Amino acid sequence: MNHNAEAVSGQKEMEVLRKHFPQCFNAEGEFDMEAFKASLPGGITLTDETSGFNWLGKNYARMLCNMDTTTLIRPDKEHNAKPENQNSQNIYISGDNLDALQHLVKSYSGKVKVIYIDPPYNTGSDGFVYNDKFNFTAAELAKRLDVSLERAERILSMTRRGSASHAAWLTFMLPRLSFARDLLTDDGVIFISIDDNEQANLKKLCDEVFGEENFVADFIWEKRVNRENRKETSVRHDYVLCYSKNYYSDEIKRINQLPMSGKALANYSNPDNDPRGLWKSDPAHAQAGHGVESQFYTVVAPNGKKHELPSGRCWIYNEVDMKKAIEDNRIWFGKDGNGVPRVKTYLNAKDRGLTPETMILAKDGSTNEEAKNNLKELFEGIAVFETPKPVKLVRHLLSMAFKEGIVLDFFGGSASTAQAVMEMSLTNSNMNYILVQLPVECKPDSEAAKAGYKTIDQVGMERIKRAAKKIKEQNPLFAGDLGFKHYILEEPKEDALLQMEVFDPISNYITPLTVDDFGKDTVLTTWLEADGYGLTSEAEEVKLGNYTAYWKDDHLYLINPDDDFDESSIVALMDKYNGEPFSPHNIVIFGYSFGFTHREELQKNLRTLKEGNKTLTVNIDIRY
Repeated sequence: MNHNAEAVSGQKEMEVLRKHFPQCFNAEGEFDMEAFKASLPGGITLTDETSGFNWLGKNYARMLCNMDTTTLIRPDKEHNAKPENQNSQNIYISGDNLDALQHLVKSYSGKVKVIYIDPPYNTGSDGFVYNDKFNFTAAELAKRLDVSLERAERILSMTRRGSASHAAWLTFMLPRLSFARDLLTDDGVIFISIDDNEQANLKKLCDEVFGEENFVADFIWEKRVNRENRKETSVRHDYVLCYSKNYYSDEIKRINQLPMSGKALANYSNPDNDPRGLWKSDPAHAQAGHGVESQFYTVVAPNGKKHELPSGRCWIYNEVDMKKAIEDNRIWFGKDGNGVPRVKTYLNAKDRGLTPETMILAKDGSTNEEAKNNLKELFEGIAVFETPKPVKLVRHLLSMAFKEGIVLDFFGGSASTAQAVMEMSLTNSNMNYILVQLPVECKPDSEAAKAGYKTIDQVGMERIKRAAKKIKEQNPLFAGDLGFKHYILEEPKEDALLQMEVFDPISNYITPLTVDDFGKDTVLTTWLEADGYGLTSEAEEVKLGNYTAYWKDDHLYLINPDDDFDESSIVALMDKYNGEPFSPHNIVIFGYSFGFTHREELQKNLRTLKEGNKTLTVNIDIRY
């Protein structure tokens, strides 16, 4: 278990510098700024100017970016064994999203195409308060953050009293967005719903986490169509901030064109029977400020009519290219040949669609009211969730940046994102989702509680099941992935944690802790994720005499108690390395299950094995 004893603010950033600029660190491990400047290519300017965006708790939040979770991943065996879920690549995680992200980054780093999140807006009425689970003393925190004792005490006060201040919200969001960035593919994007209360702060935070150059757009979504007369002003919109991971790269396409509507398609026709197919006409001139000298001339139509430029305009082609386009029948002069020149734009010339607009009207993104009604319809008239996001809005956003891959939503809520992905998979089955939701208790007087749902994640999972059933009923021939795997994040039992603190791994003594204190499946699932295999992977059972181990590619896991692990087990393992196509480089041992004697015996035999096969590399990794 990682108790994060060494975690400090800025650790992740320093590791990146050490990886890519090792020459900029001296023998004492200190970073040499002058050496760093000298290593950069010419023309790059370094500046001391910053945005100055700071708040109480920022260094604390940066430290959390470098901490690992102490939680374990327990698979929901009963749910996951159902036929519709057995082979599903969709994932639902019940637990704190910071813990979930700390797990996910180990297997899914650089693999998530789109992230959509609807975090707490911190309006005062959405229930957001920041409560920290870390038990630092003021002195410990002051040392870790290199701040005064007084400032450390202020930070701890904010994190423990359940603050809903702007500073608390930013401290809550920063590490989550940092992990989100790490999870995105190089061409990935993130969409974040927000309102005016934190929009300005979120924009500054995202500029810092993702980089200002990676800002794509701040979409305005029309969340209601009726005027609100009970308030001083009628707020009819929310925002959706969009950032990419690598917007600056010309080789990466971040935003797709949206599918063409019937109205847009109606603009295409073929009045002159052009063999190249349907087309529409667009202006053949542009703003003069964008033109060069060769774009100012008189166009002569095939019938001899001369066309002069409108004031303040230039032709989009130079004169030579314009003549070629006219000869090739790519310039339209109207049915009678006397119309102003216009360029033909062909429907089939390329993957044509509509350029996304920053204004998302209700007709394209639905409304809050419609989202509530649609969810009530799924739940037979019961309002199980107060603020669901419209599935139509999520689909609209996803369609801008997503054709295949993984969608992540770590503020799962009512699971609108999961339903959106399932509906989109009807036309492209190469897409899956990962959802995370904290199992917050439903309010006792809520409709969800009255209907028998104890926590919000139960509501989300039920919504997925009902939506999947509806999709299947409406599309009986669809054979895509409508199931999901369910995992629960759990802290080790308190007594287990206490025993872990005093456990002596080098003594010839087996701790009172057993695999039952954690669960074999929980340990195996956690390790598979930590070793980069993901949450939906399976390990193969391997018999070593009477002992059962688990094998996945480069790792062999010894988790079960060593009661059945004896000399014959070691012989069987050596035989596998010598005879079968079996060569995991890492033997991972659950330290609480194995006594010192068996660990030493295994290490001795492996040394002998490696002496006989110099090309063999086998490491023993003892984990607690």
